[in-house]
Amino acid sequence: MTTPVGDLLRTLTPQVLGTLLRRYGRFDGCEDAVQEAVLAAAAQWPAAGVPDNPRGWLVTVASRRLIDQVRSDHARRQREATIAAEPAPDDVPDADDTLVLLFLCCHPTLTPASQTALTLRAVGGLTTAEIARAFLVPEATMAARISRAKQRIRTAGSSFRLPADAELAERLRVVLHVLYLIFNEGYTASSGSDLDRADLAYEAIRLTRLVHAQLPDDDEVTGLLALMLLTHARRAARTTAAGDLVPLAEQDRSRWDRELVEEGTELVKAALAGPALGPYQLQAAIAATHADAATAAQTDWRQVAALYLILSRIAPNPMVTLNRAIAVAEVDGPAAGLALLSMLEDDDRMAGHHRLLSVRAHLLERSGDRAGAYDHYRRAARATASLAEQRYLESRASRLRRYAAPGAG
Repeated sequence: MTTPVGDLLRTLTPQVLGTLLRRYGRFDGCEDAVQEAVLAAAAQWPAAGVPDNPRGWLVTVASRRLIDQVRSDHARRQREATIAAEPAPDDVPDADDTLVLLFLCCHPTLTPASQTALTLRAVGGLTTAEIARAFLVPEATMAARISRAKQRIRTAGSSFRLPADAELAERLRVVLHVLYLIFNEGYTASSGSDLDRADLAYEAIRLTRLVHAQLPDDDEVTGLLALMLLTHARRAARTTAAGDLVPLAEQDRSRWDRELVEEGTELVKAALAGPALGPYQLQAAIAATHADAATAAQTDWRQVAALYLILSRIAPNPMVTLNRAIAVAEVDGPAAGLALLSMLEDDDRMAGHHRLLSVRAHLLERSGDRAGAYDHYRRAARATASLAEQRYLESRASRLRRYAAPGAG
């Protein structure tokens, strides 16, 4: 749904679902009913026009669908008596339950994959088919994943409310991580012919804006939104007309979206003004440092390296080490970067990862080991399922083919 009607429906979906959940308290049934109402609206509104109260229309239709579901289920006659006795609501509360819904979809009993899928369906308003296409799995597989997620939430007996204060911060961390994962998949698709999935990136930004609107004083929420905007600002410059990848150092920065850069930069300033630093604030600060440079050569790599050092201490993970190695190499030379990469050799999470192989290839090439660089570029190309990244890595290797060891490739 990319039309104005589609945009409206995606905005209204979590609000309508929240209204039904507060009224009926059955996540699986309510979510199915809302999806049916949204599909009905998508079919009717473009021709008949958007009703005066679109949210009320959706709530009414979804409530009737839910009542029909209960009436058709003979094993649930007691629930029918409770629900069917209640008329479809004419007056719809103005409360926006999007944040509560996000917390429910990111329930700790679910796997990250299930949290992501359920968030996109229930909060993002995407159909099961759209989510399946985004992650390149069969629709039946994604439908089963979403169904299991709803079943687990029902089994856990979760109520439709924000978690208690003791749990709130941890659950918010999970919510932000899920939005971060959705954005990353949209910014650089893990597989397929295209480098990115703009629809997923837009959706992650939209949902993060909703969270930020409800939690404007949370510095990590602000930092995550800033990170997404500053990163997404580069989208137009990241590929050639043929769809080939253009690395950051070679991008035409005049094609970066200046409005997103300015908005993201202001958000970074707000996020860093708080009393503590979190990983999203630091990553946003790094993105802002890149955005400050008019050209790649003007990048303040010492500042980038210093920020990655802090990030590695408060939120260590292999990708932070990988990116820190790139920054250190810019400051102290490729040998220093390669030394940092050696710390990842025994990390099972990075074994054969194409990003580790490609960064090592880049630093080996800079250090003069062209045969080693050729080998690692080829290995990296074989290790990624993204065709755009494959083409880029193969092109890097092809420039070094004459340096290949005998019998290589």
